[in-house]
Amino acid sequence: MTSEVPPDFETWVSARGPALQRFAHLVTGASDAPDLVQEALSRAYPRWAELARTDTVEAYVRRSIVNASVSGWRKTRRLVAVEDTEPHVRTAGPDPAVAVTDADHAWRLCAELPVTQRAAVVLRFYEDLSFAQIALILDCPESTARSHVHRAVAALRTRLEQENTDD
Repeated sequence: MTSEVPPDFETWVSARGPALQRFAHLVTGASDAPDLVQEALSRAYPRWAELARTDTVEAYVRRSIVNASVSGWRKTRRLVAVEDTEPHVRTAGPDPAVAVTDADHAWRLCAELPVTQRAAVVLRFYEDLSFAQIALILDCPESTARSHVHRAVAALRTRLEQENTDD
């Protein structure tokens, strides 16, 4: 959250746009992150004066991104997966696991988390926000924001332990 709101929408978007893009990508893990940011900004623009006056622009836009991500997830969850008609043929090549970095591994683990927990983890550990700020963005009580982070970290820890025992 910014402590000082720039005087106009364009200045604010120029200053915060890249961070919002990163946030959307980390929350969704998808290529539609720029679309989510654009949609959130288009919703914020008509309400700019009110949001700027109450210093809730950042929370409003981030919450819009999370809501759009959840809505998209709910739509795709209803789709039924169908098997490929042709089996996938593997080609011989170098082991792709050698090229995987810790960041890629962490992202894959985070991508398995429920959307709200993933958003809470991104806000807490990537954006370094307080639980009160996370609660404002996720539109929930602070205790629920803490719970989302705690459950996500516990789930990540369990997955890592499972992977270590499988090796």
